[in-house]
Amino acid sequence: MKIMIIDDEKNIRISLTNILEDEGYTVDSYSTINSGLQALLESDPDLILLDVKLPDGNGIDALAKIKETLAQIPVIMISGNSNISDAVKAIKLGAYDFLEKPLSLPKIKITVKKALDFYAMTLKLMRIQADSERGWRMVGESKVMQELNALINRVAPSNAKILVYGESGTGKELIARLIHARSARSAKAFVKFNSAAIPKELIESELFGFEKGAFTGATARKKGKLEEADQGTLFLDEIGDMELAAQAKILRVIQEGEFERVGSNQTRKIDVRIIAATNKNLPELIKSGAFREDLYYRLNVVPIHSPALRERISDIPLLINHFAHDLAIELGTRVKSFAPSALQRMQQQRYPGNVRELKNIMERIYLLCDKDVLEAEDINPFMPDTALNAGGDAAFWSATGNFQEKKREFEIRYLSRQLDRFGGNISKTAAALGLKQSNLSRKLSDLGLKQEQNNIGYKDDLP
Repeated sequence: MKIMIIDDEKNIRISLTNILEDEGYTVDSYSTINSGLQALLESDPDLILLDVKLPDGNGIDALAKIKETLAQIPVIMISGNSNISDAVKAIKLGAYDFLEKPLSLPKIKITVKKALDFYAMTLKLMRIQADSERGWRMVGESKVMQELNALINRVAPSNAKILVYGESGTGKELIARLIHARSARSAKAFVKFNSAAIPKELIESELFGFEKGAFTGATARKKGKLEEADQGTLFLDEIGDMELAAQAKILRVIQEGEFERVGSNQTRKIDVRIIAATNKNLPELIKSGAFREDLYYRLNVVPIHSPALRERISDIPLLINHFAHDLAIELGTRVKSFAPSALQRMQQQRYPGNVRELKNIMERIYLLCDKDVLEAEDINPFMPDTALNAGGDAAFWSATGNFQEKKREFEIRYLSRQLDRFGGNISKTAAALGLKQSNLSRKLSDLGLKQEQNNIGYKDDLP
């Protein structure tokens, strides 16, 4: 834990530094507000001891500035000649405590420990609240989900490296979060790093952090995701998209528990559990030279398969009920009820996007359907076009015809149905499909579908 002292009395800075370092803390001390606040941007303290009377200003004003940007960091005010009103003002601004000089060193040690314990508890509660709000819950009673849940319970207490693999939208991050939540590291941070979402030139600086001046735009020191996850769990999502250079450094972290920030020669020790996830075939990437074989074997200590939705069809009604209640709360509406015919229709649907696609369909239904009790015919307009499913129109799939003919037929059918959803309104249909209205109008004209202002006249010979 790092503590910052801002006090203009040299003897006090020395005394506080000595006693706090004896307690195992790292201490930085400053004699002015300006030097302390400037260092604050780079030093990342866990607690601040701040004098009230300083050469370049009032410590209470400095407290207000600190709380504007670092609201959670505890600040203990110290003063030799302040009054009750100063103490009251400091507490109202968010100071953890207000101590008077001459300082009692035993009291300082007790107050600092309590403040740091309070800070740790605050961060823990914030993480718990954030995870709770995101709804990280496993939904499903199918055999494959029962086996998955049992495996999570078995591996969570260990520090074993885990590789979660499966298709997009199956809930790989959920598995990682549940492992963290059921581990001895649950009180510490769960930090997600998505290699696919970050430009390759920024991966190392985001993952390992950087020093001031390490590159253009590095105006202050910054911790990376790895340091943020110290004592906790680092979730490396889409590990198959990580650059080879970053792969080598992650391998070193796993093997030796150390790393350097970008632009620094200082080696830092780290204690972090790594869970990786991918929807790619890593052995194939190894063959092509895009992924390190040694890293693969380091990560793949415990492989966990995230099942596709087609492997757990019986869980769809449970998922629908789960999303129905969550969306009702999120959107401030009544919970919709799905009749057996609607549930059967949704279980028959193919979901290439897995649970994520099912959730998107549920959200679409909540936003666009006014009914509270839904039958199959009520949800059909909000489902992906049935011609995309093997259970769709048999004539369409079995009839002969070349690709261009079939493509044109499909476009006619698809656009006709989408326009029907919006009462023939082209502007609304274009918005729903993510198209410009002019492009949709041109496509309709090319297909021979007549338009009258915002309405469309369907051809009588539509298949």
